[in-house]
Amino acid sequence: MKIDSQPRFADMDAAYRAIIEVHRGLADEQSAALNAALVLILANQIGDQEVLADALALARATITLPAGQAGN
Repeated sequence: MKIDSQPRFADMDAAYRAIIEVHRGLADEQSAALNAALVLILANQIGDQEVLADALALARATITLPAGQAGN
């Protein structure tokens, strides 16, 4: 895995607040669209298919699925 999980922001709380704030006032569908756009923008910034695959796998592993629903 090529993912570097060391914090890179000088102020992680400020980064988190910025992400939360950009969603303020959006409907759920708009918030999901913003998240999708952000993922695509950041994936392009990464520019490495292997790192992207590792990041996607790591993100998926953090999601708790409802009981009885298997992850794919």
